[in-house]
This record gives sequence, structure tokens and C-alpha cells, in this order.
Amino acid sequence: MIFRAGVFACLMAASLLASAAEGLVTLQSPHTATATMDRLESIVKEKGLTVFARIDHAAGAEKVGKSLRPTELLIFGNPKGGTPFMQCAQSVGIDLPLKALVWEDDTGQVWLGYNDPSYLAQRHGAEECAVVPKLSKALEGMTKAAVAK
Repeated sequence: MIFRAGVFACLMAASLLASAAEGLVTLQSPHTATATMDRLESIVKEKGLTVFARIDHAAGAEKVGKSLRPTELLIFGNPKGGTPFMQCAQSVGIDLPLKALVWEDDTGQVWLGYNDPSYLAQRHGAEECAVVPKLSKALEGMTKAAVAK
């Protein structure tokens, strides 16, 4: 019983640490960081979204003689979703295109995170924006597919 409680406590702590950033939705991935990002990028493209950039932060760190666990950022979007969001609050453009981050924590667990569109709407005073639930549902579907076994 004590063992189970200890395992539960460790899992809860890892979950809290991974989702500590306000407005960040995080999902555990059973895949490597690269495989997780490859899967997400493929899904994003299959859905007809544009991939603007894929940034390997660990490779950047290496270029300056530093080390960083695997960390990659995907920047993607589509004017069909972004434009209506910006029509609700043009300042949301600072948070668009959409972004997803995949990283490996210090225990070797891989995470996929993205900004919750509801949080972005709140941040920009656009809580009633009709496109937000659609964006949330789309991001949830794509990211869950990327981390599926």
C-alpha cells in the first residue's frame, strides 16, 4: 500500500511540474521527443494546416556549447482559424500562429504541450469568441493522436 501511495505521489508531482505553466495543456507521450514531433507534424499537415517552422532548441543549444534535453517547437496554423480569432481580438496575433512544444524532462518522460485557446481568449479579452471551442477541439484531437500508442 505504501508503494502504491509513493508511486501515485510521484506521478502527481510529475504531472504538476509538467503543467505548471498557466494556460499550457500538457500530454504525456509514450514516444521519443523526435517521434512525437514527427507524428504531430504529419498530423498537422494531413489536416491541411501550414507548418511555418520546426525549431530544435537542443540543436541550438549545442551550437553555443550548451546541452539541453530534447526540446522542439512546431509553429503551425491556418487563416481559417486564426483570422476569426484575430477578428475577436486583434492582439491575439502575438500568440498566433499556433505552437506546440515537445520536450523530455529530467526523468526521460516526453511531454507535448500547447497554449490552450481558451486561455489565449481570456488573455486577450475574447472569452466569447466563437472560434475558440473549434480551435480547442482541433488542437486536442491532433495532439492526442500524436501521443497515442
